[in-house]
Amino acid sequence: MIKKNIAVVWGGYSSEKEVSERSAQGIYEYLDKTLYNVVKVCIDHDAWWAEFNEVAYSINKNDFSFIVEGQATKFDFAYVIIHGTPGEDGPLQGYFDMIGMPYSSSGLLTCALTFSKFTCNNFLKGFGFKVANSILIRKNELYNPQEIVERLNLPLFVKPNVGGSSVATTKVKEVQEVRDAIVEAFTEADEVIVESFIDGTEVTCGAYKTQNGKTILPLTEVVTHNEFFDYKAKYEGQVEEITPARLSQDLTEYIQHLTSEIYDLVGAKGIIRADYIICNNEPFLLEVNTVPGMTKTSFIPQQVEAANLEMTDVLTEIIEYEYNKLK
Repeated sequence: MIKKNIAVVWGGYSSEKEVSERSAQGIYEYLDKTLYNVVKVCIDHDAWWAEFNEVAYSINKNDFSFIVEGQATKFDFAYVIIHGTPGEDGPLQGYFDMIGMPYSSSGLLTCALTFSKFTCNNFLKGFGFKVANSILIRKNELYNPQEIVERLNLPLFVKPNVGGSSVATTKVKEVQEVRDAIVEAFTEADEVIVESFIDGTEVTCGAYKTQNGKTILPLTEVVTHNEFFDYKAKYEGQVEEITPARLSQDLTEYIQHLTSEIYDLVGAKGIIRADYIICNNEPFLLEVNTVPGMTKTSFIPQQVEAANLEMTDVLTEIIEYEYNKLK
């Protein structure tokens, strides 16, 4: 049997590059080495390179190959694990589409839609999903903190409209804090979303699709003693993650149903994750993540384990399904 060459593509141009590197290592360890030759590929502003036998080799962007001792190595499949641009917002998927490379994640349109929290939430709101009230502010656009507070009330959240890992996200409790929070959010993106605060239980639900159909995973309940589920809670252990979530069967199945609907409405591929806040027994959608974290302690691996599945098997099914669709 000839092994497929799999590129685990990490890096990117945002502050989430460090998280992407951890996720890439997780994917690298999960992938079945009896089926695949696995090579990590880093995409950075300065260069694209393959990490092969502890040496960095430049990637030929014409066909996403690299040369070792005069011999070109071409990839059969790209597993995209870039959090943030250009792997979560669509440009990389567009490039892979152009060169005919099958890949693991959702496509260009889906990634562009879901990466903009404001656009995605308002798109899904049109289909009846409950979301927080929000305001979008673009760079160099005038805004009035007092008017924002009068419209959304306090407390409220200020965060980059595109981005993740709760970077540059602030929970604002006083009107005089609004401007500084917006300025900080603009350090990460050219658009800022200001959202009303919803008090409740935070949960997240993963889903993926293979030749066997769609699989909706068990929910994870997120409990943090920080002000909210911020970067430290996510990556420095200041959080309790309970899988499966401590919810009634009816509410669990309802949120799984919503996640399945989202998967289809946005035209997702591979693994996605949808995050919710449950307030008065009603789930409010927070955001949709098309490139969820894949470290050993990330939500998706926890949910896969709770479903009595193996991450290695899940990734193999996704790769073979997406690969065969193009061949």
